[in-house]
Amino acid sequence: MSHSFHIPVLGLGYSIDTPLKVARYGISSVLSIVDDELVERMRAYHSQNRSVGYEPISNYETDSRSRRITAYLNFLSDCISQDFKILKQQDFIDEDDICRYFELLPDTSKLKHGYELMMEYPEGEAKQIFKSVLKNAMCMGNIDVNIMAKVDKMNYVDGEYTGDANTDALAALRGFAKSKLNASVVLSAGMNPKLYSYMEQFADFLPDKNTSLKKRIILKVSDFRSALIQAKFLAKKGLWVSEFRIESGLNCGGHAFATEGYLLGPILEEFKTKRSDMYRELFSMYQIALAHKGIQIEKEPKQKITVQGGIGTAAEHQFLLQHYQLDATGWGSPFLLVPEVTNVDAKTLTQLTAATEKDFYLSDASPLGIRFNHFRNSTIEQQRIERIEKGRPGSPCTKKYLCNNTEFTEQAICTASREYQHLKIKSLQMAGLPAEEYEKHFNEATGKVCLCEGLCSSTYLKYNILKPKENKSVAICPGPNLAYFSDVYSLDEMVGHIYGKNNLLTQVDRPHVFIKELNLYIDYLQEDIKKQLQHFSDKKIKQLNGFRLQLAEGINYYKKLFSEIADQASDDINQLYEQLARAKTKLDTLIVG
Repeated sequence: MSHSFHIPVLGLGYSIDTPLKVARYGISSVLSIVDDELVERMRAYHSQNRSVGYEPISNYETDSRSRRITAYLNFLSDCISQDFKILKQQDFIDEDDICRYFELLPDTSKLKHGYELMMEYPEGEAKQIFKSVLKNAMCMGNIDVNIMAKVDKMNYVDGEYTGDANTDALAALRGFAKSKLNASVVLSAGMNPKLYSYMEQFADFLPDKNTSLKKRIILKVSDFRSALIQAKFLAKKGLWVSEFRIESGLNCGGHAFATEGYLLGPILEEFKTKRSDMYRELFSMYQIALAHKGIQIEKEPKQKITVQGGIGTAAEHQFLLQHYQLDATGWGSPFLLVPEVTNVDAKTLTQLTAATEKDFYLSDASPLGIRFNHFRNSTIEQQRIERIEKGRPGSPCTKKYLCNNTEFTEQAICTASREYQHLKIKSLQMAGLPAEEYEKHFNEATGKVCLCEGLCSSTYLKYNILKPKENKSVAICPGPNLAYFSDVYSLDEMVGHIYGKNNLLTQVDRPHVFIKELNLYIDYLQEDIKKQLQHFSDKKIKQLNGFRLQLAEGINYYKKLFSEIADQASDDINQLYEQLARAKTKLDTLIVG
């Protein structure tokens, strides 16, 4: 692996073609394959842009969703391989991409040391040999894909169910599995046994004669217990988890899956402590399952552990890698301010650079009923309010990826849709509720926004391929960490910041990643307590007290950690202690029940 960071998935459209922009430099990134219409349109756009032949796959064709995804991933593979081949043919002349490849590497990289040494060599046969050695050591970044495992809508044609193999998640997986990529699928948003079992059908997820895996599995998880349960389920089917990608429950972008008060530091500590035992247990199950398939494996497969969510400085990046013995970190939201890497339209980009902490908040805007990191100034939020004021709340539901509600209909519909919100408001009006309660339920119902369109529109706007009458409103879901970055950056500047070559946050008052997450969790608990004030149940009191206890234990863990690392920490330890003390005081004021 060339780099010690990766770029996680960013919404539907924001990183849909990021591999095309960074993989040739050895940087790994993740794109979403939830929206096959977006995937198809991006294949059409980039095919025309690169003068490559393009055969459209109509939505009405058999297995179109899967085939569109396969076609796009094969297109990316071909283009990136060609770009990388061209890059490697260059002759190390200043400003060439091949020089950029090496200069982007961290200063600790042996490959970079070799490059710097080679550049000092006098011209001659030895230098040519040196160049050849360096070129042979170069590798592309991964073109990984993301599937939200539980976003798995059932599909119908003429009222007839098309079968389990054609649900959204399974069809997307099939599209990836049939592609030529040697890459990973990042499974997020919880466990889907049907999807996990389906992977067993594809040979690329099983080891070849050299025990290599062409298709690998990455689990995005927020705690150790969940990771182990899911990995065991897969191992018993002969499927290996090649990476656990630990994400902060709240200090992340997109959907937020809050733990029961478990903080990132203690979670990482548990993975560090139990990593070897977990590996042995999983490998034993894996060997047995493969033996039943007639596959003998002795060579132990690799298993990485990485972390993402709210990391913002080179010091944090390096500390997490070293202290918790991690393989890499993920940097997502800051790359939204890097136009050559992600797809943010000009207006939204300007808004993001001027945003402050209060502009990023945890909302109930997602139709999935999961808390969602939202940007207060987004044009889709403005549109939502305008529609309510006009007496027409909700969105036209054209893509239907997030249809999961059967409260009023036999087939599931989306809670952000105009249809659902009309039916919900009608039922509220008939319920004869007191004015205050009606308003509360009305606001809950109309608070949802259409993410299917909103998370794609920025891409269409940037590339000027928005169709007539298509929604121009943009939904964007950065993590709270983006508040501390306030400019537009180049790839070189952002990568340099990650590795400590430059500092994009000079004179910015930004809390440590652990402190920021802790305060987000305390705020989350405080909000949850307020919601229960009128009707605390014994079960809820127990849950809230457990949550509170975990936060208190997390604070004690951080006190001990900070005392242990005081000598090598670049952060002001006294300041960290003060921030912890303030957080503890705030937590102590929260009374449950």
